[in-house]
Amino acid sequence: MYLNDFDYELPERLIASHPLKRGESRLMFLNREDHTIKHKTFNDLPNSIPYPNIIVRNITRVVKTRIFANRKTGSKIEILILDPFVKSNEFEALIKRGGRLNIKEELIIDRSIIKIIKRENEVFFISIRTDMKISEFFEKYGHVPLPPYIKRDDEDRDKDEYQTIYSKTNGSSAAPTAGLHFSNEIINDMEKRGTVFLDILLHVGLGTFEPVKEENIKDHKMHNEYFEIDRDAVDILNNAREKDIPIIAIGTTCLRVLETVYKNGKFSSGTGMTNIFVYPPMKIESVNMLITNFHLPKSTLIMLISAFAGIDFIKQAYSEAIKKEYRFFSYGDSMLIR
Repeated sequence: MYLNDFDYELPERLIASHPLKRGESRLMFLNREDHTIKHKTFNDLPNSIPYPNIIVRNITRVVKTRIFANRKTGSKIEILILDPFVKSNEFEALIKRGGRLNIKEELIIDRSIIKIIKRENEVFFISIRTDMKISEFFEKYGHVPLPPYIKRDDEDRDKDEYQTIYSKTNGSSAAPTAGLHFSNEIINDMEKRGTVFLDILLHVGLGTFEPVKEENIKDHKMHNEYFEIDRDAVDILNNAREKDIPIIAIGTTCLRVLETVYKNGKFSSGTGMTNIFVYPPMKIESVNMLITNFHLPKSTLIMLISAFAGIDFIKQAYSEAIKKEYRFFSYGDSMLIR
C-alpha cells in the first residue's frame, strides 16, 4: 500500500475547532457486512448496538504538555512533551523553533530551566529543572495540547472538553478523541441495557499522531506508546470471545492495545510499550466493532480503520461525510463501524 492511497481533499471549514455538547455530534454508522451507511447522532449509539456487549475504553488523562519557554536571546520556543507519564525530570519532546537549537542549550520559564540533552530525528530529549513537582510544573506552565489543525489558542473550556469523562490516569499529550462523545447519561443507559465497560490504558503520544512520510507505508516506523491491560479485563474479554459477546473498542488507541495483546484467539494481560502499526491488508480480529472519529489524510489512524473496514468502504464513507458536511478530526463527528 502507498501513502497516496489514504489521501483525500477536505475543505478547511469542516475541521471542527470546538466540540458540540457530548452526545450531540453526528454518528455515521458503517455496516461492513452489506456496505451500507446510515446517519444518526451519537445519542443514538445505545440503540445501534446489540446487547450484551463489552466496550473497551482508554482511561488515560491528558496533561497540559504544550509549554512556551524563552531562549536567552529572548525568542519564544514552543515545546510539546511527548511522554508526561515518565516519573523523572527527563522527557522526549517536539520543539517548534525559529532557529537551530544547540545541544546543552538552556531555555527559561520563570525560575525553571529546560535543557536540551540530545536530538534524534525530530525528537528532542530534554530535562526540566524546577523547584516544584513536575505535575505542578505542567499544571502551572502548560497549555492544553490541542492539535495544530485547531488554529486557535487553548481556552479554559478545553481543560474539560479535551478530556473524556472517564479519564483517570495522567499521561497523554493528546486525547483519545473517540471517547469525547460519551456523556454520563449515555454510559448509564448502555450499562442498564447490558454493556460492560472495561478500562485499559494507552498514553497517547507521537506513535498516534506522527505523520507518515514514507511513500511505501510499510517503511513507516511507529513511535512507542505506553499501555496497560490487566488480568481481570483479559478474563472478561476471553469469556466474551467464548460466548460470542461483541467486543467494541472506543477509538484507535484501544484497538491498538487489543491488537497488541491478542494472539491465537486469546487476549493476554500486559504492561509495556507498543509500536504496533496496523494497515491494509492486515486483518483485525480482536474486536467486532469500532467507535472512532474522522481522521487526517495519510495518517496511521485512517490506515488502521481501513484495515478494519476495507479501504474502498472507508473512502466511500469519507466522501459521503464530506458531501454531507460532517465535522472532522479531534472535536468533530463520530463513526461506528460494525
